[in-house]
Order: sequence, then C-alpha cells, then structure tokens
Amino acid sequence: MKPTGTDPRILSIAAEVAKSPEQNVPVILLKLKEIINNTPLGSSELKKIKQDIYCYDLIQYCLLVLSQDCSRIQGGWTTISQLTQILSHCCVGLEPGEDAEEFYNELLPSAAENFLVLGRQLQTCFINAAKAEEKDELLHFFQIVTDSLFWLVGGHVELIQNVLQSDHFLHLLQTDNVQIGSTVLMMLQNILQINSGDLLRIRGKALHSILDEVIFKLFSTSSPVIRSSATKLLLLMAESHQEILILLRQSACYKGLRRLLSKQETGTEFSKELRRLVSLLSPTVYQEVEEQKLHQAACLIQAYWKGFQTRKRLKKLPSAVIALQRSFRSKRIKMLLEINRKKEEEDLRLRLQLQRQRAMRLSRELRLSMLEIVHPGQVEKHNREMEEKSALIIQKHWRGYRERKNFRQQRQSLTEYKAAVTLQRAALKFLAKCRKKKKLFAPWRGLQELTDARRVELKQQVDDYVRRHLPIPKPVKAQVHGKNRAKQYHNQNCQASDKVKTLKIKNLKILCIDKDHIA
Repeated sequence: MKPTGTDPRILSIAAEVAKSPEQNVPVILLKLKEIINNTPLGSSELKKIKQDIYCYDLIQYCLLVLSQDCSRIQGGWTTISQLTQILSHCCVGLEPGEDAEEFYNELLPSAAENFLVLGRQLQTCFINAAKAEEKDELLHFFQIVTDSLFWLVGGHVELIQNVLQSDHFLHLLQTDNVQIGSTVLMMLQNILQINSGDLLRIRGKALHSILDEVIFKLFSTSSPVIRSSATKLLLLMAESHQEILILLRQSACYKGLRRLLSKQETGTEFSKELRRLVSLLSPTVYQEVEEQKLHQAACLIQAYWKGFQTRKRLKKLPSAVIALQRSFRSKRIKMLLEINRKKEEEDLRLRLQLQRQRAMRLSRELRLSMLEIVHPGQVEKHNREMEEKSALIIQKHWRGYRERKNFRQQRQSLTEYKAAVTLQRAALKFLAKCRKKKKLFAPWRGLQELTDARRVELKQQVDDYVRRHLPIPKPVKAQVHGKNRAKQYHNQNCQASDKVKTLKIKNLKILCIDKDHIA
C-alpha cells in the first residue's frame, strides 16, 4: 500500500528508475543521498522520507545494484560506496510497518552480506593494485563500506551475530595487509563495544577462529597499529566475557599466552592495555574471576528464586484477597446482627418497661376508683388488707430468693453427695461379684469323718431302704429231681445276696455325698 503525501522528489526518482535502462539506475539512485543529507537528522521528515523510499522499493533497487558486478556499474567503486551509504542510512531508523518480517529476516541480512562481499572485493583489488594512488582510493572506498556496515549494525544489533559468523568477515580479518587489517580490527572493536553479548552466541568454531586470528596478529606482525588494535580488542573480549577469559586461561590452544604477553615490549603505546591483559590472565585474577562467576551464579539463582516466590505470592494474592473479603464481610454481618440484636433487646426492654408502667398506672387508677367506691369507714380495713397482701408477696419473693441462694450454695455438696452414692453403689456391686466368684471357684475340702451315731443312723436307713425295695421270692414247687432244684435255689440266693450288698454300698455312697453337700 503506497503512503499518502509522498515527497515529489521520491516520486520522480521512482519514476525515473522505472523508466530508465538498467545501467542508468545506479546513477539515478545517487540522488537519494542529496535528499537524505539535506533533511535534518532525527526529524520526522527524514523518517517519512525513509518510509517513502522503502515503500517505492528504492532500497531493494540499491540492494540489487550492490549485488551486481562492480565492473558493469556506471561510476565504479565511487557509485558503489555512495550506494552503501544510502542503503545503510535508509535502513537505520526505518519503520517497515506491515512488511516488518520480510524487512528484518531477509532484507537486512542480505544487505549486511552484500557489504561484506563488497569488502572482500575491495580487499582483493587493493592487494592487486600496483599504484599508490589507486591503493589509497581503494582503501578510502573500503573504509566507506566498513563504516556503512558499522552504521547498519549499530542501528540493528541483531545483525552482529550474522556478521561475526560470516565467512567473508573471517576472510577480511585474515588479511596480511596492515591497513586493511587495522580497519577490520577497528570495526570489530566498535561492533563489540555496541553489544558484546552476541560474541558468545556465535558458533564455537567461529569464535575460536576470531580469537586465533586476533592473537596471531598480536604476535606475528611488527606494526604497532595492528598490535595495539589486537591488544585492545583482546582486552575488550576478556573483560566483557568471563567465558572467553576462562578459555584463554585454561584451553590448551592458548597455553603459554600469558608468558608470551609478558615478554612483549613495555615501552609501547599499548603497554597499559598489555599489562591489564597480563594481569587478567594471572592465576590470582583467575581465582577472583571464578569467585565473581560464582557470585553472579548465586545472584542469578537468588533472582530466579525470588522471582518464583514473588510469582507464587502474586498467584496466591487473589485467593488471599478473597479470603480477606470473606472474613471481613462475615465479621461485618456478625457485627450488624449483634447491633440489630442489641437494638431489638433495647426495644423490647423499653416496650416491657412501658407496659409495666402502663399496668402500674392502670392498677393505681383501679385502686383509686375502688377507694372511691369503698365506704369511708371501711377504708382503714381495706388498707390493712392491702398491706397484708403486700407483706405476703414481699415475704414470698424474699423466701424464694433465700431458698434459691441456699440451693446454689448447697449445689456443690449435693453433687458431691450424689457422686459418693454412685461410687458406693459401684463398689458394693463389685464386692458382691467378687464374693460370688469366690464361692463358685472355692476348692473341694474333702469328706468329713462320720461319727458312731451318724454311722448307726445311716446303717438303719440302708436297712430300711433294702427292706422296702427287696423283692419277695415266690414259693417253689417240689421238683422231681430235688438235687437240681436245691442247687438252683442256692444260686439264686447267692445272686440276690450279691445284689443286696452292691445296693447297700451304692446307697451308702449316695448318702455320704448328700450329707457333704448339706454340710
């Protein structure tokens, strides 16, 4: 969607770009530089111009021109360097609006990558150039491109990680030329001063490559400019990140780094930074760094714990507020109920008092009316009767009060008396049960000895019992064979006598046992 109120200069440039041939587009785009330079920096007008440039795809045209071969562009490196300035200034401070995702994810990384590619091309041309004037001109263009890249990265810090991970940037850093190398080191130092946190987010291989190249430049070159830039850059990286300092201190790749740094010349311009770097790599400083790291870790843990506690307390806060409101409302309801109850009691008391006063007034009026009816001679008698009734009522109330008072005083003793009766009843029941158990489980004491009188008495009882219960034998007829009959009769008598003896003994035992039970 095209914006309203577009600057006519932007419209004319966009129209020229659309109508002109491809080789004339870079020269037409250079007109944007004059428009940007003539507009006050940081003003709303400049922001509106940048939005118009982006909406009419002039930034995309600049990006396409920079991606072409420099030999085909009219004006050569001069036009390219100016287009890099235009592109970086237009991208910084721009609000893309609806196309924000495309702008941040595609256009900006592509622009940074094109700047690095242009830097590599300028580096190659600079190395291959034979004339000093040509070298100076190419170095000037290289500085313009690096400044444009730094301006772009400064406005969009999320590009730092892309730049540091790029292979083109590593190739620029690995140059042996002093002027190119110092420019790249200065740009890297400025980028890390903007945001050094992105240095740890890059891949480990890229980080090691950057550290290796910086240390190599520090010890391999004799140029004080390169050595100073490398020392300052290494000091900045070590002071900004403890992980890098630990890596330089413990890694086997950088073993002996402190000893080599201590052997460097101390009378140079960067001797102060060199001493600071050596002191950072010393064991005592390393211990301090470790302690500081532990302290920061403890602070981080405390921060997370306090944050967790605060969030937990905030989550519980609504329930606590609800509970507080509930308790407050219940207490307020109870207070209102208590106030209403007291008010009702007070109203009832006043109503009863009013009723009593009214009843008293009616009774007195009734008495006065009755006194008017009574004969004057009977008034004294009536008064005596009323006094007697009043005295009886007073006595009744007094006696009731006295008895109630005495009962309240005797209530404790009465309770104690009832408790004593209950305890006595339980104790008596318990003792009765014990006596009953003692009788049931008493041991057998054996048979008592019989006296002579008792023995004679028992013998007489046995004889009487035998006489009463012994069967009378029937008369036996004479038999032909007398001998056999006599023998049979003799056997019967013997059996009868045996039965009598057995019965006597049995009855005697039964009587003895009964006697013992009776005793």
